[in-house]
Amino acid sequence: MPENVMPIVFLLILVAVIIIVLISNIKIVPQAYTYVIERLGAYHGTWTTGPHVKIPFVDKVAKKVSMKEQVIDFPPQPVITMDNVTMQIDTVIYFQITDPKLYAYGVERPISAIENLTATTLRNIIGELELDHTLTSRDVINTKIRAILDEATDAWGIKVNRVELKNILPPPEIQDSMEKQMKAERERRASILDAEGQKRSAILIAEGEKESAILRADAAKQAKILEAEGEAQAILNVQKAIADSLKLLNEANPNESVIALKSLEAFEKAADGKATKIIIPSEIQSLAGLTSSIKEFMADK
Repeated sequence: MPENVMPIVFLLILVAVIIIVLISNIKIVPQAYTYVIERLGAYHGTWTTGPHVKIPFVDKVAKKVSMKEQVIDFPPQPVITMDNVTMQIDTVIYFQITDPKLYAYGVERPISAIENLTATTLRNIIGELELDHTLTSRDVINTKIRAILDEATDAWGIKVNRVELKNILPPPEIQDSMEKQMKAERERRASILDAEGQKRSAILIAEGEKESAILRADAAKQAKILEAEGEAQAILNVQKAIADSLKLLNEANPNESVIALKSLEAFEKAADGKATKIIIPSEIQSLAGLTSSIKEFMADK
């Protein structure tokens, strides 16, 4: 190879190495992430989303930090209540990093620090509560733990958004006792509901019989009223018919003979073959004799 070619090859190799080094030091920070940069071992700055170039052999990405909300499920922790009942409680922490620099340099192993702080805080809070109060005060316990953790983790660049007690596990004998108590309570409520149902049923039956008796009495009353009204109307119709007949008879101006004959007909109907003695007025007797004479005269003819 000619001697004048060697410098050119060396120069090309050097340029290629420089280009490769420059390209390898171009960093693109993805969305929702930040990079903590150190220069010569000291904190230099924080890179946010986008492309960045670091100085080779001088700058270093010390920590890649996710700015998204994160969830940690800690294993169950043994705690003792104020009435000396040991139970297992596991917690779930929702947190978010707000300051990458503090998160990178504030505490060694931040997640482990949060776990230990959560365990000690939980023991302190549960130690002031009895078993029954612990089982019914999840929201209160969650709020207290969140407030304490949020204040303590501010120096680490972490914000605790929410704390949830995932499971509260009392000892097996306590669980059996609670199940028996719940079963007795359910049976008591069922007995009360059954008694109330029977009472309501008896009341409804009594009310139905009462209404039925009232309706029967009203029906009988209405029937009697209608029967009496019918009888009264019939009497009125008879009286009206008699009055109308008397009116027609007066308008016809009958003589005494017709009146006497009508009287005989009335006596005949009054006797109806059942009377044993009938007193006949003298006017009617004379008319009766006259009637007999007329019948005899007509027979001789």
